[in-house]
Amino acid sequence: MPSVTLAESAKLSLDMLVSGVIENVIVVDQMFEFLPFSEIEGNSLAYNRENALGSAGVAGVGTLVSTAVNPIDSSTNAKNPATFTQVNVSLTTILADAEVNGLIQATRSTINDQKGAQVASKAKHLGYIFQHMFINGTGAANQFNGLLNLVPTGQKVATGANGGALSFEFLDQLLDLVTANNQRVDFLLMPSRTIRSYKALLRTAGGGTIEEFITMPSGDKVPSYSSVPIFRNDRIPVNQVKGTGSNQTTIFAGAWDNGSMTGGISGLTAKGAAGIRVEDVGIAEDKDETITRLKWYASLALFSEKAISSADGITN
Repeated sequence: MPSVTLAESAKLSLDMLVSGVIENVIVVDQMFEFLPFSEIEGNSLAYNRENALGSAGVAGVGTLVSTAVNPIDSSTNAKNPATFTQVNVSLTTILADAEVNGLIQATRSTINDQKGAQVASKAKHLGYIFQHMFINGTGAANQFNGLLNLVPTGQKVATGANGGALSFEFLDQLLDLVTANNQRVDFLLMPSRTIRSYKALLRTAGGGTIEEFITMPSGDKVPSYSSVPIFRNDRIPVNQVKGTGSNQTTIFAGAWDNGSMTGGISGLTAKGAAGIRVEDVGIAEDKDETITRLKWYASLALFSEKAISSADGITN
């Protein structure tokens, strides 16, 4: 008489289920441990950047102010006023609904709470959308402008008409261009493939070692250049085109705002409603499902254009 088969015996047993959900949708974005946020009232923020300083010059006794000469650029007329450029940044809403059937919630939440799992997953996705727009936001279709659109032309390193390979010279120029906050540079930002190229440069140079790193508050260690932490950000595209080149990318250097809303880069959120908000909408009108709404009022501000620089067309 044959013994019971493996398939038959499985009918009288249950699969072991691990409590929780193992993360498998992951994009590395290390710098958000440091990104500051400012709370604003209303749904937008207006601020003024210097456009041109009021004129000044030097003059002798009896010289007309209008003919005073500026020794910096040889211009005349110390009467011209300062001019400013007004910038307006609007908050956008990142949102999602988590809907769970009542029967499923009641009967299948023994190990993993069905509603809790859906809410946690949606919250993670809201964060991913913000992080994507931080780099790639276009300013259209309810998106805020990301770093790729915020760097002014004068803050871009000249890498050549068709781009070029990563070099220490490019990195030095990136750091030199960030002059806000008394030339304090808080980060370098690049995708993982460029970090590998940076490590290859160190090995080739002979003097530097890959052990040059900075320990973050979380305990994680990141490489550094000139004591500036290098953060990995795989949301930066690696399929950009410059001139005849393709599969290129961009690297950034920048400085955080210090809370004064005058110096650097800062996330924005609504005053009194910071971060991701979770609301219980209730039972759907036409079906047995509970609805939980998640929303985040957010945007990104670059207060001083001198707080950011970039090098595009990086080929390796």
